[in-house]
Formats: sequence, C-alpha cells, structure tokens
Amino acid sequence: MRSVVLVGNPARPYSRALRVARTLQELGGDVEIAAVAGDDAPLVETDGGVAVRRYVASGPYARLGASSATGSMAPAGTRGPRSVRIATKAAATLRRWMLWPHTVRGWWATLERELVPADLYHACGSLTIAAALAARRRDQAAGRRSVVVYDAIDDVIGSNNVLGMPRLVRWWLGRRERGWARAADVRITVNDELAARLARRWGIDERPIVVPNWPAARARAGAAPDGSGGPDRIRAAIGLPASARIVLFQGRLGPNLGLDEAAEAVLLVPDAAFVLIGFGRWFDRSRERDADQRFAGRHFTLPAVHPDELLEWTASADVAVVPLPPVSANQRAATPNKLWEAIAAGTPVVVGPGLPVMAELVRRDDLGVIADSLAPDDLARAIATVIDAPAEVASARRARVARVAAERYSWPIAAARYREVVTAALALRQRP
Repeated sequence: MRSVVLVGNPARPYSRALRVARTLQELGGDVEIAAVAGDDAPLVETDGGVAVRRYVASGPYARLGASSATGSMAPAGTRGPRSVRIATKAAATLRRWMLWPHTVRGWWATLERELVPADLYHACGSLTIAAALAARRRDQAAGRRSVVVYDAIDDVIGSNNVLGMPRLVRWWLGRRERGWARAADVRITVNDELAARLARRWGIDERPIVVPNWPAARARAGAAPDGSGGPDRIRAAIGLPASARIVLFQGRLGPNLGLDEAAEAVLLVPDAAFVLIGFGRWFDRSRERDADQRFAGRHFTLPAVHPDELLEWTASADVAVVPLPPVSANQRAATPNKLWEAIAAGTPVVVGPGLPVMAELVRRDDLGVIADSLAPDDLARAIATVIDAPAEVASARRARVARVAAERYSWPIAAARYREVVTAALALRQRP
C-alpha cells in the first residue's frame, strides 16, 4: 500500500501529519508527506522514517502563494492616484475570494504532474482536499481505485479568516468546501463539537469521525510521576534561575490569539516570565517585544521545536496559557494542540472565557483555571491561582493532569480509531 498525507504548508514539521503518517506506516507500505515548498525547507527529507517531499508551485498561479502573508493579491508597491490604488486593492481582494484557496493553487498544479499515485490520500484541511480529489480522479482514469480521507482540522468557513468577508462570499466559499467534503470517501475531524457543526454545514446525516490530535506521552529521563525532575529545557535556553515561574504559550504566533493580553498579564505576576515557543507571522513582532524595555527579562520568544521534543519543553513550564478570544465559531469550538500538549506534559492550563468546548474539558478533568476575561488583571489572577499553589499541591496536580492525559487523551487511543477508519475504507475499495 502507498499512502500520501497532503499538507498545505511546508510541514516543518506538522504534528498531525506526522502522527497520521506514522500510524499509516504501521499498516504497512510506503508513506509520503506531500507538503508545500517554502521556508527554505529541503525539498526531500526523512522525519522519523517518514518521507517528506515538498513540491514547488508552478503554473499561472505559482506567484499567488506570496500573497498569503498580506492577505492581498495586489502587486507590491502599487503606485498611482488614490482611486486607482483603491480599485486595484478591491480587484485583488475579489480575485482572492474567487480563487480561494489561492495560496496553494500553484502547488496543486505541481502535484498533478509529479505526485506518484497512491492507494490512500489523507487531506489535512481545506487547502489540500481538492488536490486529493484530483489525484483520485487521475487514478480512476488510469483504471486504479484509491481512497480520499478529508481531515477537517477546523471549521474553515467559521474561522477567523472569513470574519470580514461579505455573507455572499462566505456562502460561495462554503458551497465549494461542502462539495469537496461530500466527495471524499471518509470524513474525520478533531472533536465532537466540530463534527456536529460540520455535519450541519455539509448537509450530511453521518457526522465526521472524531480522531483528536492527542500527542503520545513520552517518558522523560529523570522525570518524576508529576512531570518534574526532567531536563529544564526552557530555563536553560533563556538563562533564568530555577526560581523563575514560567508561563508558556506555544504554537502559531499571530493575531486573534490573545498574545498581547497575555504579555501584559504576566507583567502583573511576580517572578513570572512569559515564554513563547512558536512560528508564524508574529514571530518577529514577538521578538521585538523581547527587547522592549517594559518586557525585558519577562518576555522570551523561542523558535518552534519538533513535536517529538515538545512535551519535554512544555513540562518545564509552571502553567500554559490558551488565551484565545472567542471571535469566531471555529475558535469557540477549538481544542488546539497546545491544550493537549500541555496536559500530556502534566502542565496545568489557563484558558480564556467563551470557549465552551475547552472549558468543559478543564472543568470536568480539573486541568487548570478558566479566566473571567482576557483583561490583563483577570488573566493575571487566573495565572497566579495556578502558580501560587504550594509545592505539594502543584506536584499532586501535575501528576493528576498527566495521568488523565495518558488514560484518556493519548495518541494511541486516537490512532486505533484512525486505523479502523482507514482499514474499513480500504476494504470497501477492494469490492467490485
């Protein structure tokens, strides 16, 4: 069997794609992660035994990927009268909507020529599903039968990215994504709330199968059952003493993630430092804040680390913050990777208000604290509630959080569900 996991970014690395690819390897055969070339990543490499190939965009849409950083297709440095600039920007915005997802269409064109056929195509998100369906059509034309799994990692039509779009445009994009979803052989997503929401949006009776992106807990050399005692990766990297209290945010750095509020909140917590481990368009902005006199010694930005090492870094923190503002339906239904990675490491969390899915998890399993608001005072109070606990209470809490994660929220549990789904789909493919 040959399987391809399609990723609409450079996958440097992408935790869900790696977990899925490794699970497919256990079923036997060749597995490839087919990603987008960029970020100076090598075009071909191996990650933990999984082949990663990055395809360079080509064709008439090749140059459009650069617009993803600005959200516009307008030529850089457009000159002329104000009316001309406005008209140019409006036309570019309209083209971007009509060509959505414009940033990967050049990548799709290259996949059409260069991607080796497979038995199974796992499409990670809305940027990849059209390419997977196109590959299945090519297989059918050549007399082969293949399976497409649409992994709807979020509700793209209910996401932050569409908040400013007119209702008619959102309807048009939703119609396009719904057609792709319904054409897939298998549909999966990451939590029950999203499964229900997507089934309604796509107009299907059977909900997508839930395969959460839970990490696999890994034993750390020298670590105690409560997660302490292992390598203190964060403090060693930024040169802080053991007495410093680490408030961690890790993952994508960008707008609408509560990063400004969290940075201000940590200044109100004595002996605390805000550490961001991540990537994205706000990485340089975050680095600039590191050097700001107000935040000097209290704000540190580190590059993203490999998913296989992330739990060890996360375990160095005293608390992990997930301060997402509930600005979109997708955000309100989110269970982001940073939540699962924190609890897998035994690190308690502080979650922002208005996020009912995460709030239910935090309350039910006593995983941390829900802030009253994202105002710095309220966020600081929630952080202090966690890190001001006596040492013996904090140790017992970390042990309990890690135990809950290992028993209920670990990748081997999700992987077993995924293997069932894939095995059934491939069995159907063999029928006449």
